[in-house]
Amino acid sequence: MPATRQPLSVAIITLNAASQLEDCLKSARFADEIIVVDSGSTDGTVALAERYGARVIQQDWLGFGPQKQFAVDAARHDWVLCLDADERVSLSLQASIETALQQPSTAAFRFPRCNRFLGHYLKHGEGYPDWSLRLFDRRQARWSNDAVHEKVETRASIGQLSGDLLHDSAESLASYLTKQNRYTTLAADMALAAGKRATFGRIAFSPLVRFIKFYLIRQGFRDGLPGLIHIAIGCFNSFMKYSKMLERQKSDATLR
Repeated sequence: MPATRQPLSVAIITLNAASQLEDCLKSARFADEIIVVDSGSTDGTVALAERYGARVIQQDWLGFGPQKQFAVDAARHDWVLCLDADERVSLSLQASIETALQQPSTAAFRFPRCNRFLGHYLKHGEGYPDWSLRLFDRRQARWSNDAVHEKVETRASIGQLSGDLLHDSAESLASYLTKQNRYTTLAADMALAAGKRATFGRIAFSPLVRFIKFYLIRQGFRDGLPGLIHIAIGCFNSFMKYSKMLERQKSDATLR
């Protein structure tokens, strides 16, 4: 570790992630600390994390944003890199992080995330560059309280690093769709809680706008069939989010 680099904690949240976590831990070994916040794994996740020298803390599930913030708060160092168990820090991204932390130009950095879908790393459309703000000084940034689609919030200017964060979930299409169904329910609940409403226009045209933006303008078609399937699911997610909102609106109106 260069003597001038800021000390770094890597924070990871887990639940039954033993099949994915090892590569993540290997890619994070350049950090000064790895902290794993686990929410009740039963598949060997904890033993695996401890074998790689991670400090493991058990915490019941709080929702994505609060769970990640819990991990950040528990870190020993102020500079934190947040990873998911199915993500890996590429060597080029590691080099960028090491350089940035020698003399940080700001308190928060984002970098591209490259998503693997149906065996193909997406390089266009909605799947790339998928800018992710994951490296920050916790004294000037924190995770939002959102249960899903959480984000890092900061008033600091946001720097940009080169090198990809590799996202390799290795999940089946069936499990991916199951997860998306859960996410659209959470997203609908959040939107309604924020006072938003589903309308005919949003249900009908939001998927179309999404398709034009990501498949045509951002050239998702260049990723072949995986790119087409990926954006088709994204468009359907938009449709389902607003449809679930409409269902709740009608149910609430009936109860009044």
